[in-house]
Amino acid sequence: MKKIEAVIKPFKLDEVREALSEVGITGLTVTEVKGFGRQKGHTELYRGAEYVVDFLPKVKIEVVVATDVVDQAVEAIIKAARTGKIGDGKIFVMPVEQVVRIRTGETNESAI
Repeated sequence: MKKIEAVIKPFKLDEVREALSEVGITGLTVTEVKGFGRQKGHTELYRGAEYVVDFLPKVKIEVVVATDVVDQAVEAIIKAARTGKIGDGKIFVMPVEQVVRIRTGETNESAI
């Protein structure tokens, strides 16, 4: 099993959710986060004063999938989240040792 974490632009969330659903992934966790990468934020003008926005709003999606569908899930996220502009985000894939569904006690693949 693998855990996929994707940090994307907030307005791309619905498209990514639908793309993951199309490849059979139904459960995911979404967190509103802030951060920056190479773009290091940007400056904005508010009431005549210029200020720096260091951390940009992003959405972090977390999903645990069977190892055999990782590539499909990553491709689905890339296709749905890509705008071609700076700040599209990142995808991280890491191993998961154990999963337990609290309600039923199911473990690993059956708990996903």
